[in-house]
Amino acid sequence: MTTLLLGGRIHTPTSPDATAMAVTDGVVAWVGQDGAGRVLYPDAEVVDLAGAFVAPAFVDAHVHATATGLLLDGLDLTGCRSLAELLSTLRRFVATHSGGVLWGHGWDDTTWPEGRPPTRAELDAAAGSVPVYLSRIDVHSALVTTALAATVPAAQGKRGWSADGPVSQQAHHHIRGAARAALTTAQRRAAQEAFLAHAAAHGVAAVHECAGPDISGEDDFTDLLATTTGPEVVGYWGERTDPATAARLGAHGLAGDLFADGALGSRTAALTHPYTDDPTNTGAAYLTAAEIADHVVACTNAGIQAGFHVIGDAAVTAVVDGFAQAAAVVGVPALAARHHRLEHLEMVTADQAAKLGAWGVMASMQPNFDTLWGGHDGMYARRLGIDRAARLNPFALLASQGVALAFGSDAPVTGLDPWATIRAAVNHQTPDSSISARAAFAAATRGGWRAGGTRDELIGSLVPGAPASYAVWDVGEFDVSVPSDAVRRWSTDPRSRVPVLPRLGPTDSLPRCRQTVHRGAVIHG
Repeated sequence: MTTLLLGGRIHTPTSPDATAMAVTDGVVAWVGQDGAGRVLYPDAEVVDLAGAFVAPAFVDAHVHATATGLLLDGLDLTGCRSLAELLSTLRRFVATHSGGVLWGHGWDDTTWPEGRPPTRAELDAAAGSVPVYLSRIDVHSALVTTALAATVPAAQGKRGWSADGPVSQQAHHHIRGAARAALTTAQRRAAQEAFLAHAAAHGVAAVHECAGPDISGEDDFTDLLATTTGPEVVGYWGERTDPATAARLGAHGLAGDLFADGALGSRTAALTHPYTDDPTNTGAAYLTAAEIADHVVACTNAGIQAGFHVIGDAAVTAVVDGFAQAAAVVGVPALAARHHRLEHLEMVTADQAAKLGAWGVMASMQPNFDTLWGGHDGMYARRLGIDRAARLNPFALLASQGVALAFGSDAPVTGLDPWATIRAAVNHQTPDSSISARAAFAAATRGGWRAGGTRDELIGSLVPGAPASYAVWDVGEFDVSVPSDAVRRWSTDPRSRVPVLPRLGPTDSLPRCRQTVHRGAVIHG
């Protein structure tokens, strides 16, 4: 059966003025004009697009499904603007809590007038005897009540333990594990289903789950991979272990959030020079270059992807040194053939980027980090100083050195909204680090498929023969102007065969998703 979509605007490189698309058996069969479509497919089921914009569906290259699903109808602290507001929000939520560990997420003390997170005593006063786990916005530290901490004696005395404030590093891993173990199977699966529906409603046809023993647990991971509805799930397990573990769990690679260091907000990203606002602290390095090299060699020889969570410049140096050691063992062609990946990669130099590009390493990045924390007065500047902060998330630098980009949200760290992600990359707060809308759109679509190991060169584009994975959008305005840069990064002239995209200025309304289709099956709308 053929479905013929008519009367819209089709984002395809084969016909920039296309208004129609035919789909047969889950595959794009044809794109072109309405009239020609009616002649070629007289018996097709016709869908009137009514002026809607049809584009390749998005891929979110870094998510945490269960944690995000728990947040969708749980204790969302991302809107709290003060310590006092967090405590009052917690009190209201505790009053309706039905039992077990209370999960919350999203607090960020860097802009609060109090200039600090709550103490454990303040948290206990708000929560009473309820065991509470509240992850920071970067999920690398958390606030916990005494009722929860008392159930995890193994956390006390570990690196990152605090008897009165947020816990981080090893102590946080123990606490989070206990909170995770308290979730029932039904709670976990309901959260995963809610997340997948939420992703599909934002035009996402595939997500990369970045799991691991410190993040979610094997049961959580395998349950998610077994889900048969909604977006496709590509799973990564973040552990240095026998490569056979990937096959046992159904993971695409031993990559994703395999931590080389922590996060800047929690002051655990590993730095070569101390934090500006904590002069005795250089963060936490979790892996040596030799350990990184061993893992990359093992995964390369096993034919799977390796990868690491890496943010601070000291951690990036260790990772690059580790890849160099691995290249000396397996050879550059074998290394590049695996398309290993790095998550976040926020503090990278031109020399390091050139090496990574030569080794075929992909960068899985989150442009909304810059929107949330960049700029002269953002969290990055407070943690690192303005000069270092201005060099973070250098999308243009990486792309110029041949490092392929894939974009994602790191949900629940930032909201899952691909158009907001693209807008953030285009409007980087350090203009020299921004990329064109076309390049950002490619990183959020084709880049995600490539980072996930897909070698189908057609997927991620609406061209004949490609899988019919697309989303239908209501769009306010399209960007029909040519950039004024001396070097024009892309053109909307039809002769260039480059299709237009929605206008994504800082104040423009973002497109709204009507429908999401993956490989011909409707998964939303």
